[in-house]
Amino acid sequence: MLDLRRLRTEPDAVRAGLSRRGGDAAANVDRILVLDERQRALGTERDDLRARIKVLSKEVGRRRGEGDIEGADALMTESRTLGERERSLDAEVEQSSSALRDLLLRTPNLPSPECPDGAGEADNVVLRIEGFDPDAYREHQRVPHWDIATELGLLDGERAAKIAGSMFTMYRGWGARLLRAMVQLSLDRNADAYEELRPPTLVRTDTMIATGHLPKFEDEAYHMERDDLWAIPTAEVPLTSLHRDEVLDDADLPLRYTAHTSCFRREAGAAGRDTRGLLRVHEFDKVELLAVANGVEQAIACQEDILARSEALLAELGLPYRILDLCTGDVGASAARTWDIEAYAPGCDMWLEVSSVSWFTDYQARRANIRFRPAGGKGTEVCHTVNGSAMGWPRTMAAYLETHRQPDGSIAVVKALEPYLGVEVITGRR
Repeated sequence: MLDLRRLRTEPDAVRAGLSRRGGDAAANVDRILVLDERQRALGTERDDLRARIKVLSKEVGRRRGEGDIEGADALMTESRTLGERERSLDAEVEQSSSALRDLLLRTPNLPSPECPDGAGEADNVVLRIEGFDPDAYREHQRVPHWDIATELGLLDGERAAKIAGSMFTMYRGWGARLLRAMVQLSLDRNADAYEELRPPTLVRTDTMIATGHLPKFEDEAYHMERDDLWAIPTAEVPLTSLHRDEVLDDADLPLRYTAHTSCFRREAGAAGRDTRGLLRVHEFDKVELLAVANGVEQAIACQEDILARSEALLAELGLPYRILDLCTGDVGASAARTWDIEAYAPGCDMWLEVSSVSWFTDYQARRANIRFRPAGGKGTEVCHTVNGSAMGWPRTMAAYLETHRQPDGSIAVVKALEPYLGVEVITGRR
């Protein structure tokens, strides 16, 4: 969440930053300041009453000791009256504090000054395109992956729907092996700097709040009400909370983690929109990279590192891609700046988002209460968080199947995947 002290001291700057996102987020500044002022005023009044009640309590004891029962009883009556008011004020403080926290949790992060201005997706900036030649694709590559997968028995959407419902898929045979090979390739390529974890797939509400997925994206998430647990929409969620409520040593930063997990998203409102094959599914595999940093400079270096690693992976897979700098109207609520990576799928003739690499400044770490102790400094400071996908595998596989389809209908296996699959070509179900 945003720093409340900055909201108090620099309201115009915060308001201007939120205005770049569009919508009414900037109006939250005034609401927050009103609630904050009310909470502090009520808290001061309550604390003054508590102090007065303590004084009266001592005075009652003194008067009883001196035999002044009537005076002691009068003070006791006053103390009870003040106590009722103190309890009422305490309830008002709690209510005001809860409303303030809820509004802070719903207020998005300030976009980075480098984040391009824009109203929405159409205003995102294409930073560069790598390996793409629109005239290089042949007719056999212009087949959509859902037809390729059906022909070779790599996916079984019909039985997946029978088992789990629409917008779920099932990998079969070489499809399942190809997915597993891609995941392992990513984990192996990042093992030099990122510690691998296998975090829980179900998490507590506080864990979802820490990344900003709650309360904003409640309708997009799967919730098990009986246990108050949420199915993770990304491994970013449990990895960010790994150090929740901890104070880290500056010398240990940045901390880097990677995880392969299943991810779950309702994709509310997506019915009928890009839902064929692997384009949009409720459950999918993803490898996530996450870093916890000590400030702006280190965090940006981590963001650049994750981007470079994700690009290198796509290059090894032989997939053309482009990098987008998301504009202020499209960047996620928790992010200050995001670079999206889109792979080209010739069969769909679409650029498919396969990774988002985001810097969150101290927004998530403040929600999660992740701090560090500066070397040689006093006190603690809030960490910065960065994360990115390497990769989101359904769309990566879609682009791979279409790009590497050969004239005879088989799928070429790139050199990087051969050690994991043991073949040079995929010809069908096995």
